[in-house]
Amino acid sequence: MVLIGALYYAIAPIQVWLWAVLGVSGILAIELGIRRNRPRRARPWHLLALALCLFVIGDAASALINRDSATPYHVPLLIDLCYLAMFVLMSMGLMGLASSGSAVRDRAGLLDALTLILGAGLVAWVLVIEPRFTTPGLSPFDQITTVAYPLADLVLLAMVVRIVVVSRWSVPVVLLAVGGAGMFVSDMLHLFARLDGFWHIGGQLDVGWMLLYWGWGMAALHPQMVWLTEPRKLQPAELTGRRLVVLGLSSLAPPAVLLVEALRGPVDNGEVIAALTVAMFALVLIRLVDAMRSHRQALLRERMLREAGAELVGSTDAGQVTDAVRKAATGLLPPDADHRVVLATGRPDEPAATVPDSSAVLCHVVDLPASAARELAGFDVALSCPLAPADGVPGGRRMGTLLVAAEENVLRTLQGSIEVLALQAALALSRITANEEINRRDSEAYFRALVHNTADVIMIVEAGNEIRYSSPSAMAMFGRDRLEGTDLLDLVIPEERERSAAYLRRARCERRGETTDWTVCGVGNRRLQVEVSSRDLRDDPTVGGLVVTLRDVTQRRRLERELTHRAFHDSLTSLANRALFVDRVTLAVDRARRNSSIAGVLFIDLDDFKDVNDTLGHPVGDQLLAEVAERLRGVLRPHDTAARLGGDEFAALIEDAADTAAIERVAERVVRALALPVPVGDHLVPAEASVGVATTRHADDGDELLRHADLALYAAKGAGKGQWRRYQPALHEALIERLQLRADLDRAVAEQEFSLRYQPVVGLDGRRTVGLEALVRWEHPARGTLSPDEFIGVAEESGLIVPIGTQVVRQALAEAALWPTRVGTGPYVSINVSARQFRTPGVVADLLRELDEAGLPPHRLMLEIVETLLLHDEEEVWADLAELREAGVRVAIDDFGTGYSSLSYLRQVSLDVVKLDKSFVGAIETSPQQRALVEGIVRLAATLGLEVIAEGIETEQQREILHDIGCPFGQGYLFSKPLPAPDTTAWLLSELK
Repeated sequence: MVLIGALYYAIAPIQVWLWAVLGVSGILAIELGIRRNRPRRARPWHLLALALCLFVIGDAASALINRDSATPYHVPLLIDLCYLAMFVLMSMGLMGLASSGSAVRDRAGLLDALTLILGAGLVAWVLVIEPRFTTPGLSPFDQITTVAYPLADLVLLAMVVRIVVVSRWSVPVVLLAVGGAGMFVSDMLHLFARLDGFWHIGGQLDVGWMLLYWGWGMAALHPQMVWLTEPRKLQPAELTGRRLVVLGLSSLAPPAVLLVEALRGPVDNGEVIAALTVAMFALVLIRLVDAMRSHRQALLRERMLREAGAELVGSTDAGQVTDAVRKAATGLLPPDADHRVVLATGRPDEPAATVPDSSAVLCHVVDLPASAARELAGFDVALSCPLAPADGVPGGRRMGTLLVAAEENVLRTLQGSIEVLALQAALALSRITANEEINRRDSEAYFRALVHNTADVIMIVEAGNEIRYSSPSAMAMFGRDRLEGTDLLDLVIPEERERSAAYLRRARCERRGETTDWTVCGVGNRRLQVEVSSRDLRDDPTVGGLVVTLRDVTQRRRLERELTHRAFHDSLTSLANRALFVDRVTLAVDRARRNSSIAGVLFIDLDDFKDVNDTLGHPVGDQLLAEVAERLRGVLRPHDTAARLGGDEFAALIEDAADTAAIERVAERVVRALALPVPVGDHLVPAEASVGVATTRHADDGDELLRHADLALYAAKGAGKGQWRRYQPALHEALIERLQLRADLDRAVAEQEFSLRYQPVVGLDGRRTVGLEALVRWEHPARGTLSPDEFIGVAEESGLIVPIGTQVVRQALAEAALWPTRVGTGPYVSINVSARQFRTPGVVADLLRELDEAGLPPHRLMLEIVETLLLHDEEEVWADLAELREAGVRVAIDDFGTGYSSLSYLRQVSLDVVKLDKSFVGAIETSPQQRALVEGIVRLAATLGLEVIAEGIETEQQREILHDIGCPFGQGYLFSKPLPAPDTTAWLLSELK
């Protein structure tokens, strides 16, 4: 291009074509530079190339038109339009280069530039443009171009100056500035030459335009041209001294011009001066408002950073620091700005030299490390600020990097704030790291001292139970300071090794701590009781094994046993005291209720014991009490409980008695054993006692049982010395109510006040009714409807159960015969028969006669018997059952599993159905053991050819579980509550539809 310029002045005939070649060379240089260097934004460079293209076209056309130097210079309208379009494209391109690296527009700088342009423009108007503008003979278009060209050159010069001010200093910036300045000078001189009509191609003015082609072409070819479009830190237009001087002089231009014109004579440009004065005043106001807004935003950011600093000071770990940084960065950003904040904390040994300083820089997301790029996916640029080195010196170790991704416009206003935030985060992380290191070192020393001085033996055990490490305290416990290589189980006594091995297996499999007691062989083969705890730290690289801790608790356990014995035993006789006795009575009553067994309590009070103390002294009395305790032990069974309640009061708890008679026999033995005098020294001391007996047959809980025994003891005392008495219900008000109920029951039998309810028995697969259980209700005239639990017991004791059962059978058979049925089939009726009723002579004949009178087939009757019938090998009862089954009547055992019977009876007795008690069904949802038990009963019954009916089904889940384990039938509130006879008929009719 320089060669072409030299030829341009050397070869005049082809200057037009050489000028065109020179311009095209500049255009090609820009496009080649774009293709070679690939700037982030190529559009501004393309606009400059297009502007040069219009410049070349305009110059070539103008040179051809004004080829004759003897004629006045003339430019057609079309060429002027081409030139003006060129200025527009140049301004757009230069503006793009000035702002592409800082997408946030420097509004303050733009306002200052406009102020400067207006001031310079006013001076240019008065001194240069206006005299030419008013020259006689100018066409309107010449007047327009007279104004447009200088203004365009001023804007172009302002854009070049802006690039120089805001851009990073580089060779392309200098070349762009040289080219722009050359064009400005040549354009201004050309304007005067054009108006005077003496300019032609080939003069010295063309050097300025050559500088434009040369400078911009070389600027595009230089590799540093990409810096102009790279993200860079925004340099806000601060009001420095020089800027204030320039702005002040620009603002004084209108009054200065006004003063000059006023001194010279009449003011010719008053309107222009007034308009520019108003415009510049508006710019100053806008600049002031922007300064106030910037100050307010700075204060808000300062407050946000101050709050973030306070929160970071209180942070105790890296997670809290990250949360605080994200919260602060979000607060610094505009409320509606889409953003993402990443605090990438580096390793402590990562060198800070990877970042030249601690300044925040804008960078492309794709240029970040892969992990950070993934987290910031979806954003183009991010503000990257390395956290300040932990030691505060260059080249130290940095804590990480703070990355904030958002719109580039937003990020450029936050660079300073993000740098401060990153510094605060780095200080917080440095403090946390230092504290953790200090705590770690202190903890290591602390725990080392604990392990070496604790009395507990701490071991690390390998997978094969081999001890890899033992603390020094092993010497005091085992007599050896080193147990490494020893099998831990070898330290345990032989009879506990299997249990200890199971404990270690559980500790490894379940991976949870558990405490237990072992007996180990200590120093001198002395047996020590140790408390063992464990923790699985096999995954911890610093341990890599099972940590077992042994603590010697031999003395503690012995003391605990002694204290426990003293707390629950009498110190004189070593019998149980009142607290232990009451507790065992409560448990015995609960156990008796669950097992349907009988437990009894004997209250024993020595007769005339006060006389012994008064006449022979308390030592003799104490010996008497000790001898009485020994005699009680001799009378009772090993698992019975003897107790001294206080003074001369003793008690005995008899459990698992066959009946009340067995307890009464114990009372007789106690009276006989204490009837013999006790030899104490030279004296024979009487030991007669009165005994009160109470059993669980008449007591609902332990307190009531003790009250009954106390009442019986008073009755025995009233009957005379050396007597025993059993608690009688007549001693209590409940007896009166029971007698009244007995009387009402007699009347109810005579007046047939009993009604029946029927509860369906359904198939668990299709829920179709296969039978109905008849349940008796007493329609009491005063108390309303009574359930069997309220009167059956009295009926059993009084014998009224037999006539009640007869009425129930007759009514149930008659109503069952009227039930709607399908052809040849129908639901059976199930009737409960008491043991006393079944043992009545002629019961089989009576049942068959009732069936015949009701017209009900025998297969539609099922009798439910209680388990007590199976407890005795009564051949007559079993023969009756067999006879009923031969006649077609089915027999079921009711509430199976709640009595004394065992599964073995299922194969010995003639049965058809087993009714599983609802207590089994109630826990089947939550207890795997209960489910397994029910499943076993169902399978055994199926093997023996028996049907199973589950009672008390209340939920759908219970039904599904029973169906899954093979139970075919069930009844309960899930299907229906007990129904009166009319509702039963409606129920059956609904199934026939």
